[in-house]
Amino acid sequence: MPATLTETTLPPARFEREGKRYAHTAPDIEQWDIYQISEDREAFIKALEASSAQRIIQEAGDTLPDVLSKTIFSEQERTKNEPWKVDPPKERSYWKHLAKLLATQSLDQDEPTSADEAARNILQRIVHRYAEEIVGTFKIPTFHFARRFLTFFFGRLLNAASGRTFKSLFSKKILLEEKLLVRGYVEQVRTLSKQGTLVMVPTHFSNLDSILIGYALDQVAGLPAMSYGAGLNLYNTGYTAYFMNRLGAYRVDRRKRNPVYMTTLKMMSKLLIQRGVPSLFFPGGTRSRSGALETKLKMGLLGTAVEAQRARYQQGRNDKIFIVPVILSYPFVLEAQFLIEQHLRREGQDRYIKAKDSFHSIRSIMKFIWGVFSKGNQITITLGQPLDVLGNRVAVDGKSYGLNGRHVSTREYFRDQYGQINKDLQRESEYTRLLANQIVKQYHYDGIVLPGHLVSYAAFIMLERTFIKDDLYAILRLPAEDFYFRRDALVKVVGQLRDRLLRLEADGKAKVCEELRGSAEQIIVDGIGNIGNYHIDKPLKYDATGRIVSDNFSMLYYYHNRLSTYRLRDRLSWPKEMIGDERKE
Repeated sequence: MPATLTETTLPPARFEREGKRYAHTAPDIEQWDIYQISEDREAFIKALEASSAQRIIQEAGDTLPDVLSKTIFSEQERTKNEPWKVDPPKERSYWKHLAKLLATQSLDQDEPTSADEAARNILQRIVHRYAEEIVGTFKIPTFHFARRFLTFFFGRLLNAASGRTFKSLFSKKILLEEKLLVRGYVEQVRTLSKQGTLVMVPTHFSNLDSILIGYALDQVAGLPAMSYGAGLNLYNTGYTAYFMNRLGAYRVDRRKRNPVYMTTLKMMSKLLIQRGVPSLFFPGGTRSRSGALETKLKMGLLGTAVEAQRARYQQGRNDKIFIVPVILSYPFVLEAQFLIEQHLRREGQDRYIKAKDSFHSIRSIMKFIWGVFSKGNQITITLGQPLDVLGNRVAVDGKSYGLNGRHVSTREYFRDQYGQINKDLQRESEYTRLLANQIVKQYHYDGIVLPGHLVSYAAFIMLERTFIKDDLYAILRLPAEDFYFRRDALVKVVGQLRDRLLRLEADGKAKVCEELRGSAEQIIVDGIGNIGNYHIDKPLKYDATGRIVSDNFSMLYYYHNRLSTYRLRDRLSWPKEMIGDERKE
C-alpha cells in the first residue's frame, strides 16, 4: 500500500510493536508475490543485477567504456553538487576510485587484465550498488499497522470535518467511504487481479495521490498491496524512510539520469511485473504542473510491462498483465498555485517567479483534508477500463478485444515470422506507444468531471474570448480585481459546455458527476463553492455585491486546464458581453 507517513510522534520500534498487535493470521498476505520477493530479497537482487548488466552490455557493445565514463562522471558531479543525507557514506571517494580503475583498466589486483574485462567488472560493481539501493522490502506487521493507522487518521479527521469541529474527532461514526469514492470498473479489476497481474497507471496531480490511491485500493477495492516507486528524497527523514522501506516501495533517485541507473530501474520494474507483483507507477512521470490531464506519457516504465508480458510467454506462461488507468478527481488541489507557477515559468521563462511548495508536513495535509471535507466535498478515484499491454480492451474473463470488437490473442503479437515468441525491442517500443495512446484516451473517457472543473473552464475561455487579441501571458497580467464575470453570460456558456459533456458521456468518451446533470445556475454555485475552499487567492468567488470575480487568473487557468484537452470550446454561441470592467463603471 503506497502510504507516505510524513510525521508521527511514535518512534519506529513502537510502530513495529503496535503493528504486530494487528497482524492477525493472514495467509493470503503471506502468499502475495510482493511478500515472497521481499523474503528472498538477495536472490531477487542477483537476478536484477544479471538482467541489468546483460541489457547494458547488449545495448552499449564496444562503447561500454564510454557509457561507464559518462556514468561515473555524472555521479561525481552529483555527489559534489547535490548531496543528500540518505546517500551512502564516503560516496565521493567511491566514484573517484572507480574512475581511477576505469582509467587504468585494472581490477584492484596485480594481474594484468583486458579493457573489456575491466569494464565489465566496473559495470557489475555499479549495477550491484544501484540494485541494493533500489530494491525495498515488505513487512506484514508494518503493513497492518499502516492500514489501521490510515483508517483511524482519515476516518477520525473526516468525522471532525463533517461536524465542523474537533469535538467530533473521536466519534464512532467513520465517514471515509462517503467522502473517498472509488468508481469505475472496480469489480472487474478485482476479478482480473486473480487471473493475472495488475499494473495501475494513475494520473498525478498532488503529493497526496499515493496515500489516497494505496488506501483506496487496499480498503475499498480489496486488492493486494502494490509495488511502487518512491522518490529517494523521501528517505531523508527517519519516519518516512522506516515505512517506505517496509511497505513494498522501491527507491527512485531522480538525480541519477545516467543509462546504467535508468536501465537498472527499468529492469527492476520488469522483473517485478514478470514475477507477478502488482505494480503502480505514474506514467506522466511527475505531478501535472498545468493541471491538465496527461497527454504525453513516459515510455520507460510503461515499456517494462510490455517486456514482462513477452518474457512470460517465452517462459510458457499464459497469465496476462492487465493495465488499469486510474483517474483522480479532486475538488481542488493543495499545490495548485505552486504547480501552475512552475508551469508558467517553464513555458514563459522569466515571466513568473517560482512559488514555495506548501506540501511538506502533516499539518498541511490535515489542513487540506479539513478544507476538502468540511465543505461537503468528495474525492473520486476512478478505475478505468482495463487494457492489455497492447492497449486492447479487456473483458472480465481476461480476454482482449480490438477496436472492431473482435477477440484478439495477445500472445500472437509477440511471434516472429517463424511462429516463435521472440524479443524484438523495436516492435515492443511500438506496442508501448499504442498502449500509451489508449491510456490517455481512458483518462478522458473514464475521469469524473466535477462542477469546479466546468465552471473554471467556462470562466477562463470567456476571459480569453473577451481579450481575443492578447496572448495567455498578457491575460494573466491583467489586474484580476478590476474584472468580473457577468452571471447571465456564465450561465449560458456553462449550459452549453455541460450539454457537450453529456453528449460525450453518451458516446462513452467522458464521465460526469451527478451535479453536472442539474441546472447551469446550480452547477455554478457548486463549482465556485468547491474550488474556493482552500486557497487564499480564490480562482472564483462572490464579492461583497454578489458578483462573480477571481482573485487570481493564474489559479483560474490551472483549474480550467482540467478540461482543456476535451476540445469543448469549438462553435460555442458566445454572449455579446461576458466580462465586466470596474474601471469603466
